[in-house]
Amino acid sequence: MWTKEIFQVDKPVIAMCHLKPLPGDPNYDAAKGMAYVVEMARRDLRALQNGGVDGVMFSNEFSLPYLTQVEPVTVAAMGRVIGELMPEIRVPYGVDVLWDPCKTFDLAAAVDAKFVREIFTGVYASDFGIWNTNYGETVRHKHSVSAGHVRALFNIVPEAAKYLADRDIESIARSTVFNNNPDALCVSGLTAGAPTDTQVLKRVKAVVPDTVVFVNTGVNIDNVEEQLNIADGCVIGTFFKRDGQFYNEVDENRVRRFMEKVKNFR
Repeated sequence: MWTKEIFQVDKPVIAMCHLKPLPGDPNYDAAKGMAYVVEMARRDLRALQNGGVDGVMFSNEFSLPYLTQVEPVTVAAMGRVIGELMPEIRVPYGVDVLWDPCKTFDLAAAVDAKFVREIFTGVYASDFGIWNTNYGETVRHKHSVSAGHVRALFNIVPEAAKYLADRDIESIARSTVFNNNPDALCVSGLTAGAPTDTQVLKRVKAVVPDTVVFVNTGVNIDNVEEQLNIADGCVIGTFFKRDGQFYNEVDENRVRRFMEKVKNFR
C-alpha cells in the first residue's frame, strides 16, 4: 500500500493539527494576531510528534462556519503557519482547507504536502446549504498546480451533510472508486469527534478491498483496536485534545498512551 511508503508503518495514525481561527474568520482574534495562531499550532504539533503519531494533517478546523469556496486569505494564512513550522515537522504531513478541494490542492502544492483530505464527490444537503462538487474540475486543477503526486483522501461520509440521492454506502464507495480512482476513502461520523459506525466501516472495506480505507472520526483508545482491525489507518483530532474536548489543546500524554496501545497490536 502507498501508506506504507509514506508513513513507514502499517495502519498509520494521522493526527489533526487544528489551526485557530484565521484572518477573515468570524472568531479570529485580531488583537493576538497570526503570531498567536502560529504558536498554538506549534504547541499542538510538538505534543503530537512527541506523543509518537505517524503523520500530521493541518486544517483550518476553527474557521467555523465553513465555506465551500474559501477566501484567498485563508490559504495564505495556512501557508504562513505551515511555513513557519516546517523546520520542526518530523513526520509526513498533509493539509485540508475546509471545505474547498481546489484550495486544498493549492496549499498542498505550496507547502509540499504529501496528502490531502476533502469532500471531492457528491451533492449534499448540509448545514452549509446545498453542497455540490465536481471532481473532474478538481483533479484537472490538481495537475495544473503541479500537485499530481499528492495523495487524495476522499471523505465519502461528509460531516453535517447527507447525500441528496438515496444511495447506500456500498454504492457510493464502489462508484467513487470506479469513477475517480481515489488514493483512499475516509468513513466518518456526523461531526468531528463523533464515532464512526464499525458496521459501516466493514461494509465499505468489503466492497472496495483493494482501496485504502481510513476511519475519519471518533477513534479513541477503547475502540482503536477494533476499528484498525478493519481499516487501513485512522485520522484523529478530538481524542488527542485535553479531556477529549474538541476546542481544547492537544494533550501529549493522551497521544502517547494511545500510540503505545496502537504500536503494541499493529
